[in-house]
Amino acid sequence: MNLNSLKGYSETTKKPWSVCLDERFSLIHRIRSKKCRLYSLGLGNDDNQFELSMANSGCEVHRFDPSIKSAHIQQGRHLWHHRLSIDWRDPNPAIAAHKLHSNTKKLGTVLNEFGHQKIDVLKADVESAEWKILENLILEDVVEQIGQLVFEVHMHWPGFEVSGNDSTVVRYWYSLLRELELKDFRLFHTYKDLSKPQMFLKKEAFNASSCYTLSWVNTRWK
Repeated sequence: MNLNSLKGYSETTKKPWSVCLDERFSLIHRIRSKKCRLYSLGLGNDDNQFELSMANSGCEVHRFDPSIKSAHIQQGRHLWHHRLSIDWRDPNPAIAAHKLHSNTKKLGTVLNEFGHQKIDVLKADVESAEWKILENLILEDVVEQIGQLVFEVHMHWPGFEVSGNDSTVVRYWYSLLRELELKDFRLFHTYKDLSKPQMFLKKEAFNASSCYTLSWVNTRWK
């Protein structure tokens, strides 16, 4: 259920990004046939061991990070870096024109522009933007084009453009997780990062964490 069996995997990987290699689902077969595609969404994160290990296994890996100096960089045969931020909305063209190096787009827009119909794995470490991005993927049915989701989720505050009292925020989070379940995504791995503050919606929470890594597999992808 993790990367241990993959070429180039290192136990020094800083975060437990786990993918499902169960033979019942498509990822392991697509890795073996060198037809796997991974999208990685980040914000200036230097830890790219997960992406490198997937690329070394023959996957086509696209890493999106607005802090990258050049528009597109190819690293080796299978890893590309793009100076692009994935958001839950496309930018206003009038505003975007004034930002020389800013490039923000929805995932569905990027898929169309790249000519990609499917993503085997979508990894996201986007510092509290994950809830709105996940909502966009569900509302626009983009999530159905994805085989596995590996998301770092933050719970110390509601997240960008999420408002309301604690009950409202929790119901919003739950509604997104419920929608994934209804679309036959199954949670197969969770990780509680105890190095992060023990907080939940700005309140201290004993034996909890403000940050979790959650991994789902789309069981419709056989």
